[in-house]
Amino acid sequence: MIRAVVPGPVVERLVCRPRLPLVAGLDAGRPAVHVWETPGLRQVGSVGADSPAYADDRAGGTPAVAWHPHEPSLMVALPGRVVRWTAAGASDVDGVAPAYSGLAFSPDGRELWASPSGTGSAILDVPSGVVSSGPWWDTGIAPHPAGGLVATVHSEQGATHVLFALVDGRGPMRVLRKALILAADSYAPPIFSRDGRYLAIRGNAYENSLDVFAFPSLELVLKTTLGQPYPGYPPPADWLEKASAWSRHNIAFANQSGVLWVGTRTGPLVELDLANRTWVTHDPLPGCRVTALAATAAGDLVVATAAGELALVATPDRPAADAASRDLVTAFVDSTEEVGDGEHVVTDGDRTWTPEDLATVTTAEDDDPMWLRHRAAINKVIRR
Repeated sequence: MIRAVVPGPVVERLVCRPRLPLVAGLDAGRPAVHVWETPGLRQVGSVGADSPAYADDRAGGTPAVAWHPHEPSLMVALPGRVVRWTAAGASDVDGVAPAYSGLAFSPDGRELWASPSGTGSAILDVPSGVVSSGPWWDTGIAPHPAGGLVATVHSEQGATHVLFALVDGRGPMRVLRKALILAADSYAPPIFSRDGRYLAIRGNAYENSLDVFAFPSLELVLKTTLGQPYPGYPPPADWLEKASAWSRHNIAFANQSGVLWVGTRTGPLVELDLANRTWVTHDPLPGCRVTALAATAAGDLVVATAAGELALVATPDRPAADAASRDLVTAFVDSTEEVGDGEHVVTDGDRTWTPEDLATVTTAEDDDPMWLRHRAAINKVIRR
């Protein structure tokens, strides 16, 4: 099952290059990014490797990264600078210098999207160097594998939205009205399955939630908590220690139909069959806590551990996922519209709320989401 294992720094996030055998790893100890080539996991470069170690408060932030969709180059946002890495070396990118928490390329690779920037995002036209303004997004952008659509996260403390936007080359991202709504904040970037039929997201600020939605219906397929649920405020110290041992970047869709992989805080990988609600555990590196997990373009898993190891793991034989169909994106787009200046129609995968619903709701049950209870309480006061 293991194809290669190499020593290295402890990595807290892995980002594989689409269509090419390259993987970037965010150093857990300092604002640095390292690049390996698969299948041998040969390290081929680093950006910020000589940076000072993180302070306890992570002042300056964690680097953001984005692979170019067609070229073997990586953009890295470090505190106060953006760096372009290629096999020939690294160089600073002119015109973009703020501290960005998210980077992404447009599908054609012509534009680099960076967030936050003022009240929105920045759009760098890579050939010309001209910078313009774009819509607000944060946390990362997940392209649908069929193309033409992306999902991104707009985080708020009370409720977080997963927004969907058209990216068809006709100007900046055009946000659509239909959106997911999640409790709390601090979610990781969403990921689509290889066939485009599932969307998974890890979070949040209070517990190690895992939510999986069907696409394009946005029906909730799986909702669970990794480890113990949030016990309430203030949480006991032992719960905090256990919760922090779970990586926020520990899920991946490999090239298997309907299978989500989850890395655990004790070491094993969980192979989760979403359609049949069954799972199998694998322990390729016994006793090593998983700090990051990703899937390569070839469908293997890259696993980073707290022992400072990076492993390339072959997935068991299963039916391969079909290529993502453009019909999925078309069905979603046909079910909604561009949002313009209006509000979103939101769903949590079980129920849907229109802007009118949210403006008029004044009652909520104890088992309703906290964001809905807050909205009802605010509306009740306003209507008095």
